[in-house]
Amino acid sequence: MFVSATPQAPAKASFKFPFWAQIVTGLVLGVLFGWLARTQDVSWLATTLEKVGDLFVQLLKLAVAPLVFFAILVSITNLRKVNNAARLASRTLLWFMITSLVAVGIGLAIGLLTNPGAGTGLTPQDGKLPKRTGSWIDFLTGIVPKDIVTPFTELNVLQIVFLAAVAGVAALQLGDKAQPVLNVAESILQLLQKALWWVIRLAPIGTVGLIGTAIASYGWELIGKYATFTADVYIGSALVMFGVYPLLLATVAKVNPIQFFKGAWPAIQLAFVSRSSVGTMPVTQKVTERLGVPREYASFAVPFGATTKMDGCAAIYPALAAIFIAQIFDVQLTITDYLLIAFVSVVGSAATAGLTGATVMLTLTLSTLGLPLEGVGLLMAIDPILDMMRTATNVAGQVVTPVIVSAREGILDRDKYNSASGSPIDSAEPADDERKVAVPAAV
Repeated sequence: MFVSATPQAPAKASFKFPFWAQIVTGLVLGVLFGWLARTQDVSWLATTLEKVGDLFVQLLKLAVAPLVFFAILVSITNLRKVNNAARLASRTLLWFMITSLVAVGIGLAIGLLTNPGAGTGLTPQDGKLPKRTGSWIDFLTGIVPKDIVTPFTELNVLQIVFLAAVAGVAALQLGDKAQPVLNVAESILQLLQKALWWVIRLAPIGTVGLIGTAIASYGWELIGKYATFTADVYIGSALVMFGVYPLLLATVAKVNPIQFFKGAWPAIQLAFVSRSSVGTMPVTQKVTERLGVPREYASFAVPFGATTKMDGCAAIYPALAAIFIAQIFDVQLTITDYLLIAFVSVVGSAATAGLTGATVMLTLTLSTLGLPLEGVGLLMAIDPILDMMRTATNVAGQVVTPVIVSAREGILDRDKYNSASGSPIDSAEPADDERKVAVPAAV
């Protein structure tokens, strides 16, 4: 356990301008600059926006591999500090599956009601094979890496999770003998989160680039062409985020749903902009703790959720996309197909692995249904716009689940939950508070 020799006061906010307002400003400027670049044909502005957005995403990805490895490793070993650890882990997985099943059901219902593939003018010839594909064989055999280095160099998050899980379980078995290694792992994790904090502070600038590039590259014409499908994804995600989650919080956890959004909004907002569950993970963990979830449990549930809990990318989106592609290719889906979509969404969500985009999960769904993989190419252009809402829904679910489990297990600090407010990005940097707790500090 680390103990600070000289306690320090929490760092004061670096910016008087609230972070959420910075993000909103970035969104507005991104739309404005993107519109100017497209309508006035300002090539240098379009290039600049693209470079700014790409650099922000690249900085986020730099931290992904080591962050996932050490977060999963430390989170597994921290379970020994929690009573009924096995019960908590199983309950977490159960609620992941329950909420995913509800989300995919909503996606299927919306798709069947709206027929998103009808009237688009798209044909099978407009599709093309994706660069990355997924199948059950690839998914199962791809979990175990061929060597230790490749998963990190190729950013195969699923294999990194496997390596971290093996190391974590081995450390638990070794007990005190593994403590020196765990001390180093905890220190490295804090270092990574500190560095990622600096990247997160750049999110308003990254927002300008990412949103601006989307508008400059695709414009409103593309959104109009995919209007029904885009609306379906956003409406489905909104129903899950603002309908299903609050209902579960009110009835199962018996807490105030409005208070949940007060506490969780910084992580949801950052996820919308960054399009990365893993990149948002430090903020996600911080807001989860501020909502009264014990730190020892949150340090397991949040990293676990950031790599496997994907209600937006792995439930709502593939359900709608499968219906959309089936309609374009004139394939009639049956009850069995819809059940298969639900099965893939609940069981195969780890294939998305917390990165931007959900191509692998979609190809896994399509290959299971026997639909043409060329259909993925129909959706690639619109994907960045869809991915913002999908990722925000993912992260909201990653906070909801530990709150529900903690409440049902009687370990939720309800006073802390009821008082959670403000943005952790504005109030303190990682590891500046609660320094005496030797678990991964978050942003």
